Amino acid sequence: MPLSSRGNGDVNDLLFVRVFFVLLTLVTAFFLKPFGMAAPMAALLGLAAGIGIVVFEIRLKEVSLKRLIGAAVGSVLGIFGAYLITLVLRQALPHDASTVPFLQLGVLFLMTYVGLIVGANKGDMLNLAALGGVFGSEKMPKHSFKILDTSVIIDGRIADIVETGFVDGTLVIPQFVLRELQLVADSADSMKRNRGRRGLDILQRIQKMTDLHVQIVEDDFPQVREVDMKLIELAKLYNCKIVTNDFNLNKVAQLHGVEVLNINQLANALKPVVLPGEIMRVFILKEGKEYNQGVAYLDDGTMVVVDNAKRLISKTIDISVTSVLQTTAGKMIFGKHDERTHTVHDKGGAGREQHSSAAAGPPQ
Repeated sequence: MPLSSRGNGDVNDLLFVRVFFVLLTLVTAFFLKPFGMAAPMAALLGLAAGIGIVVFEIRLKEVSLKRLIGAAVGSVLGIFGAYLITLVLRQALPHDASTVPFLQLGVLFLMTYVGLIVGANKGDMLNLAALGGVFGSEKMPKHSFKILDTSVIIDGRIADIVETGFVDGTLVIPQFVLRELQLVADSADSMKRNRGRRGLDILQRIQKMTDLHVQIVEDDFPQVREVDMKLIELAKLYNCKIVTNDFNLNKVAQLHGVEVLNINQLANALKPVVLPGEIMRVFILKEGKEYNQGVAYLDDGTMVVVDNAKRLISKTIDISVTSVLQTTAGKMIFGKHDERTHTVHDKGGAGREQHSSAAAGPPQ
């Protein structure tokens, strides 16, 4: 459902015109009494017709000009095809007061409907600029659709990225993703319940962004059980990208030929570049897996594995970067602490130089 920036005055004027039109059809049907109907029944018919036309108008304004032209051309071709078929039916079938007219109407409805749908779907392929004149200046924006999966909605960083303006096009939220979020929000587990509610709050925040289009689609694939596979099938159907931070979905979607925008990969790409030989200051948090190793973490969550730092846990130290390992799951930095050249700081930030004397040893 794309967000609209129309002013309140325009909305009120349009509402007044629609209400007036519905009342006009009601009054007209009441006095003219079509089909020999009684006045009250005719008024109800007029009311239903007016509401139906207004609903059709509301849906029609969301359709692009190319789709309208395609639908019109398809309908005309469908009616022409139906006319040719009815000529054949009239000659091939024996004259029947009811069968032949029924078949003729059925063929007319069928061909018109098929022409309308096919023409509307193929309308996006039209190049209006080639027609010149009024259509020569018609801009042809390339629609970019991005499907949000459950994990990236709950994660919440997508809202911050959208606010920066780096995401364009239309964000698509499938109805089955909303159902999954609702199930998580209604879970008996308090942690899952909080995650689900956070996801719903993130969606509300995104929908309030006036410069962004958000569309909820009803398409579902009952034969597919897993939500991840539903997302892949939907992306194939509309030729769009999936926004996720799920590593497994990322791999499976790529195997199916679907483009993926991974928030974690974006975060890794934005991390500061660290080169071997640089000096870093880190806080050793815990012991590493290998002998005499310590582990630290940067502010962005990057793990730093430091040699010769096992005895410096809970200390802030300077290290020399030895290598950087980039994986699909994130970045790891490997470093080394040299007691002879690097400084050890206490928690307050004060430091003292480590001398080369072997008797000094690392601080406890």
